[in-house]
Amino acid sequence: MTFTREVQTDPPRPAGLGPVGWLRWAWRLLTSMRTALILLFLFALASVPGSIYPQRSISPEKVAQYFKDSPGLAKWLDRLWLFDVFTSPWFAATYLLLFISLAGCVIPRANAHLRELRRKPPAAPRNLSRLPEHASFTATGVTAEEMAARLRRQRFRTVTGPGWVSAEKGYLRESGNLLFHVALLALLIAVGVGGLYGYRGNVLLIEGNGFANTVAAYDRYIPGQKVSSDSLEPFSFTLQDFQATYVAGGERRGQALDFSAKLKVVDHPGGPERPYDLKVNEPLDVNGTQTYLIGHGYAPAFKVVDGKGQVAFESSVPCLTADQATYTSECVIKAPDAQPSQLGFLVRFLPTTVPAQDGSYVSVFPGAANPTAQVFAFSGDLGMKGAPQSVYRLETKNLKPLVMGFKTKPLAVGETLKLPDGAGSIQFTGVREWISLQIAYDPGRVPALIAAALAVIGLIPALTVRRRRVFVRVGEAGDDGATTVEVGGLARTEGAGFAEEFATIVTALRGSEAGEAASREGVKNAH
Repeated sequence: MTFTREVQTDPPRPAGLGPVGWLRWAWRLLTSMRTALILLFLFALASVPGSIYPQRSISPEKVAQYFKDSPGLAKWLDRLWLFDVFTSPWFAATYLLLFISLAGCVIPRANAHLRELRRKPPAAPRNLSRLPEHASFTATGVTAEEMAARLRRQRFRTVTGPGWVSAEKGYLRESGNLLFHVALLALLIAVGVGGLYGYRGNVLLIEGNGFANTVAAYDRYIPGQKVSSDSLEPFSFTLQDFQATYVAGGERRGQALDFSAKLKVVDHPGGPERPYDLKVNEPLDVNGTQTYLIGHGYAPAFKVVDGKGQVAFESSVPCLTADQATYTSECVIKAPDAQPSQLGFLVRFLPTTVPAQDGSYVSVFPGAANPTAQVFAFSGDLGMKGAPQSVYRLETKNLKPLVMGFKTKPLAVGETLKLPDGAGSIQFTGVREWISLQIAYDPGRVPALIAAALAVIGLIPALTVRRRRVFVRVGEAGDDGATTVEVGGLARTEGAGFAEEFATIVTALRGSEAGEAASREGVKNAH
């Protein structure tokens, strides 16, 4: 007797996805609506640090103050691009992924929606009583065509067959949804166009000084990749006066009320001069280039005479605000040409000065009601022949202190402080104010505004309109001429209120005048 043994083999293992399969999977994941929503949330989240930390493109002086107050923390924040959020690699990566995701999910949905618009409503089911909404009534001498006409008056798309009507409406929901996402895509394109063909820069301007829109005149200049120096609009202006108004008394004492910079503007070389009152929410617009008022401060004026009687420095010095409540400010004066030794000064500017109980001096109001300047003087090598230095910082490590102490009596306007050891003198000659400006040209600004408006418009029907279907079957007339009419309906999207609308539709199909009026009111409310 012969025995045979069946050898069982393992089933073949499924092949891996492979490179093409993994790419297809990644593309489907990236272009899904869920991923697009997640990226949209991350895009909004990535913008938050731009409103928390000062940005170099908007307020470089505040960034400098941050480095002065917290040098260790500022160093790490700078490594993470948190002072340049909107030009950081991680922000750009989020922007590009969101753009690709929206494009990848909107285009297929738009094609599907167009096919849906061309497709006729399906035929009416045989048993309408199984639908979520159902009603029946008897009428005399009605036909399917007449029922279809009544539904069309309620803005339904209809299809008729032998004894039945199929009607549908609510396509505006998906149209609004697509408009919203297309508008978001257009918004991203507008931002990208603005980044390529636009530019922005920052300028600090002291009263009495002027500005011409050239690259060399900017304190910080950030051009787009397609921008050259010839792309700048050739306008200029002069800051004649700056006025800041504050609450003088009460609980809100010191709170700012208004800021106004009076400019003399020349729109093009050789053009007439025109006045312009620049305010925070009223930028200067010259052929699409906008100038925004974003900050202000004090710029006290000093005259430094060295030990040999020569004027080593005479100008206004912009001060950084150390206390926003009282506008106590700090600034630096460097006189590298002073003889026999270079001179450096740390200045503490007090807009409204009063003596404190401990013998020091403080400011109690942001307006310049009693301006004084406390001067701390140093002599020695300023180290200006080495690496570039910040104009807001004085390295005192290798300097000899000449005048120190917060209890030193501050200088009033016109007063002079003589330095010890025959080093010279410094005179407080007056007070001016400075403003910081952002000048920007963004060709994508108007398209971005239009896209944002369209996104809001598209969001309204996407959230309020419901997709619904109504079916009607008209029976055969009996001996008395009465016909049984069955009506069924269902909502294809979630949302309350379809039962009430279905009731008004049935009333309208009955044909009563009151029903027609109620139907029109119900349709109006449903939309």
